Amino acid sequence: MAGAIASRMSFSSLKRKQPKTFTVRIVTMDAEMEFNCEMKWKGKDLFDLVCRTLGLRETWFFGLQYTIKDTVAWLKTDKKVLDHDVSKEEPVTFHFLAKFYPENAEEELVQEITQHLFFLQVKKQILDEKIYCPPEASVLLASYAVQAKYGDYDPSVHKRGFLAQEELLPKRVINLYQMTPEMWEERITAWYAEHRGRARDEAEMEYLKIAQDLEMYGVNYFAIRNKKGTELLLGVDALGLHIYDPENRLTPKISFPWNEIRNISYSDKEFTIKPLDKKIDVFKFNSSKLRVNKLILQLCIGNHDLFMRRRKADSLEVQQMKAQAREEKARKQMERQRLAREKQMREEAERTRDELERRLLQMKEEATMANEALMRSEETADLLAEKAQITEEEAKLLAQKAAEAEQEMQRIKATAIRTEEEKRVMEQKVLEAEVLALKMAEESERRAKEADQLKQDLQEAREAERRAKQKLQEITKPMYPPINPLPAPLPPDMSSFSLIGDSLSFDFKDTDMKRLSMEIEKEKVEYMEKSKHLQEQLNELKTEIEALKLKERETALDILHNENADRGGTSSKHNTIKKLTLQSAKSRVAFFEEL
Repeated sequence: MAGAIASRMSFSSLKRKQPKTFTVRIVTMDAEMEFNCEMKWKGKDLFDLVCRTLGLRETWFFGLQYTIKDTVAWLKTDKKVLDHDVSKEEPVTFHFLAKFYPENAEEELVQEITQHLFFLQVKKQILDEKIYCPPEASVLLASYAVQAKYGDYDPSVHKRGFLAQEELLPKRVINLYQMTPEMWEERITAWYAEHRGRARDEAEMEYLKIAQDLEMYGVNYFAIRNKKGTELLLGVDALGLHIYDPENRLTPKISFPWNEIRNISYSDKEFTIKPLDKKIDVFKFNSSKLRVNKLILQLCIGNHDLFMRRRKADSLEVQQMKAQAREEKARKQMERQRLAREKQMREEAERTRDELERRLLQMKEEATMANEALMRSEETADLLAEKAQITEEEAKLLAQKAAEAEQEMQRIKATAIRTEEEKRVMEQKVLEAEVLALKMAEESERRAKEADQLKQDLQEAREAERRAKQKLQEITKPMYPPINPLPAPLPPDMSSFSLIGDSLSFDFKDTDMKRLSMEIEKEKVEYMEKSKHLQEQLNELKTEIEALKLKERETALDILHNENADRGGTSSKHNTIKKLTLQSAKSRVAFFEEL
């Protein structure tokens, strides 16, 4: 009895110790995951679990997003998950998204998973028209997206219509021109074919390098009012705070870089910005909701921290990640070079094999023709020999007849003819016999000559037969040594790459790193040349499709972008912000308050 009571108490105690959990669904740009979370978990616990699951170490760019009454909010790391204003219906859904954007994607995004998540998010924002992208740049970005998905262009595989089901261009761009899907595909494919040799991560990085210079890239917009009550837009991004006209989200009126801002705070709906220069008065603005102010403050603090962090030496963790990324990039590059060499050797071996097969087929045809010529020569020789024999026999027969005719003539002459009539008849017969003998002699001579000619033709035919046999022997001799179709082994000075159990090891040599450094320098020069070539291509495409544009379908942003281009406003986003900050901070604050 006592044992049974103790067993029940132990079971109930164990039951009480099991923590209560709830289900969370995490939606990334390309997957969904579900986790069982403890009721006491804070935002950091859930966020760290998601990052570990994804293998993500550059966590400072990302956050877990949810929506409250049509307003975006982010999960706070120091607050319990269920204490947030989220739906309590399970599974509780959060979106794992980039919260902060890099200034320079190529320099700051180290991990491949980080680059991939940014690529997917920026691509979706462009297609959803949350980031304005001009038509010609949309086509170029689409070509890199195709390279990232399909790899190198292969005309035998990527035939017309292979992009029919892909969403690659914003609907605004498609509606703006009188162009069929086939025409768009043709222009995208033309650029896609030029990206041969780029791996998925390289194509995605090229996409981000172009997208990061779009005016609306990485900017969070909020409706605000200044002291005068003028409706404006506040833009928060990696470079600072920007003030926009509500009708123009492309070009800010004024900008305040993060290094000019000392403090940011809010009270209720009023936001206060304190410049770094204490001689400059603070400037304030009002937002529509308290919840929006909280979001603005979060974004300002996070972007400011990252802005200052970029201008300091990398932490040990970042240095390690960059070193690993460089080694991984070098390993992949060397692996791609090795595969490219093997592919080239294989293609050369296949070309050599095809050439040898072609030569062999040609020699077979020549041998067949030689055999046929030999057979014809033998037949001709046999015919000529037979004809020569017949002619020789005819000549002998004619000679015999001529001799008989001569004997007959002698006999007739010896015969005594008594009467004149008989004499005349005999003379006539003698004359006819002489004529006949003469003709037979001529025919005999002709036949003899013909026999000689046939003997000569027979000799020539036999000589042709001998030459044909000799040529056939030459053709059938082996002309080339056998070729090994397998690619040659790698040279011994190549870096070693080996799998040991479940571990991966890669040893670099000094020559590898020197070669890599030289290749990087070469890539820089090629990139500058390619950028110039790329701008020329963009201008060509813009000119080419301009005639197909439907002006009446242009959006307000299209018109603003064209006006900026007409004014020469084609400089980079960073240069545009830099120009706006040429005036003193004091004059910019005064300008903001007078808007």
